[in-house]
Amino acid sequence: MSRDSWATPMAVYMAMDREFDFCGDMCADDGNAKHPLYITEADDALTTATIERVVSLIPSGNYVWINPPYSNTPPWVALAIQLQERGIGSVMLAMDDSSVGWYWDALQRCNEIREVVKGRIAFVNSETGLPVSGNNKGSKFLMFDPYGRQSPPRRTYIERDQLMQGGGELMQRPDLLFPQSSEQVPLSPDIEPVSPELPAPAPVESEPKNEFTPDDLHHNNTGY
Repeated sequence: MSRDSWATPMAVYMAMDREFDFCGDMCADDGNAKHPLYITEADDALTTATIERVVSLIPSGNYVWINPPYSNTPPWVALAIQLQERGIGSVMLAMDDSSVGWYWDALQRCNEIREVVKGRIAFVNSETGLPVSGNNKGSKFLMFDPYGRQSPPRRTYIERDQLMQGGGELMQRPDLLFPQSSEQVPLSPDIEPVSPELPAPAPVESEPKNEFTPDDLHHNNTGY
């Protein structure tokens, strides 16, 4: 199985969902979606039609979850920026590699970089549900606030075991889990909106880009 098919451990998602209360999973399949509203590879989250559908279903000011394919992160960073310009925030789980070009692009628009320290995340085989080995890089979360940003991103840290423990405790609460069933609704542009009563999101003015250097980053520690 390629790394592109690795799924997010539920404990990681639950820990972040507690903080951001996600309204959709932008990069999933029918077997590993973390939210009832999700986008599969067939739906293609990167098309204009699907983006417009997401904007129509999710009220502005809310967040979506993005765990992009390991080998193709750049277009997903661009997607997070597009959604931010439309008033929808996102939290992206990405590999910790500051040498790649997409990371610089993310730094221009994200509000927070949260590094996972003291251990690497063990991703999950989406077919078996078991942890997989071979993750030779660390991970970080990139947060894109739905209201844009007014200052350079802050840098925070979370220990791997602390993250997994917090999410694992939440997994013991059935009321916080959703069943993977026919009630799940792919965010396909070819089906009728599942929540037509949701108001259309208010237009959001694009924030001017705030160029900065790595010296501008703020550093502090984060915990649950």
